[in-house]
Amino acid sequence: MRPQETATSPSTQDTPAPADGRRVLLAYFSRAGENYYYGGRTNLDVGNTEVLAGMISSLIACDVHRIEAADPYPDDYDATVARDVREQNADARPRIANPLPYIDEYDTVLLASGIWNVRAPLIMSTFCESYDFTGKTIHPVTTHAMSGLGTTERDYARSCHGAALGEGLAVLGEEVKDAGPAIEAWLRRTRLLQTQSRQTG
Repeated sequence: MRPQETATSPSTQDTPAPADGRRVLLAYFSRAGENYYYGGRTNLDVGNTEVLAGMISSLIACDVHRIEAADPYPDDYDATVARDVREQNADARPRIANPLPYIDEYDTVLLASGIWNVRAPLIMSTFCESYDFTGKTIHPVTTHAMSGLGTTERDYARSCHGAALGEGLAVLGEEVKDAGPAIEAWLRRTRLLQTQSRQTG
């Protein structure tokens, strides 16, 4: 099975290719249900990272792969926090229900997730350790409450063997729907979105 068959491939006619012709994979893990919201709780039909992934994929040509946990995380926020603490304490590698067979054809991989207890959920480590990233560039992408990129830069540098680490993007979960300008600016800085030249008459 090819990665494109398990991922969404937007039309390159509608979205600009990266400035240097790179092939891009956006792999993300997102959780809906009860989420943190300005010190309280709110219920999300679509997780913050999934919203962010959709915004990115609407701006650039990339294949999109949603990472699904074989043992789904609960909708309850506190129950998810407790499970994440147990997984971090055990340095667990949660199983992925829908792994990609390979990522050889991609030059750039965007690794997107929330930040749980200062780290990406450990299912992201499962994903990273499943592939050879030699010669690829990776960019951490996170939604968070207060931790920014958390430890993703350090963790991905260690687990994505052979990869070069590019600039990351961190977006507050509560503000993700209004993050369009910040996302576009980041895509331009990383040359994932080509600046369109203006013609003058």
